[in-house]
Amino acid sequence: QVQLVESGGGLVQAGGSLRLSCAASTRTFSDYAMGWFRQAPGKERDFVAVISWSGVGVLYTDSVKGRFTISRDNAKNTVYLQMNSLKPEDTAVYYCGADKSYGSNWYKTGTIDYWGQGTQVTVSS
Repeated sequence: QVQLVESGGGLVQAGGSLRLSCAASTRTFSDYAMGWFRQAPGKERDFVAVISWSGVGVLYTDSVKGRFTISRDNAKNTVYLQMNSLKPEDTAVYYCGADKSYGSNWYKTGTIDYWGQGTQVTVSS
């Protein structure tokens, strides 16, 4: 069992930045690919980014490429999402996920083994 706790959400103006963190409670953090999803009101939960076990591989959804950066610190059991140049359409609840596989399966929320409780990000115009 892996417990995930997100933090770092909040209210920011358009063009601003936030850094989300997700701390994992597991002794085998490096066995898991880690990623972020988001869910806006009335919409489905969508893939944002994923990072491979060692951090070498990363994937992003097109709408955040060049603005968001995912990273991880295996010594701290933590994955981060640095969000720059934020837009009002980035407003959503952001969820951290963990799964032992890495790749295109991350585009489908149903394949992810573990989820955090979510953190709200609100971008004002």
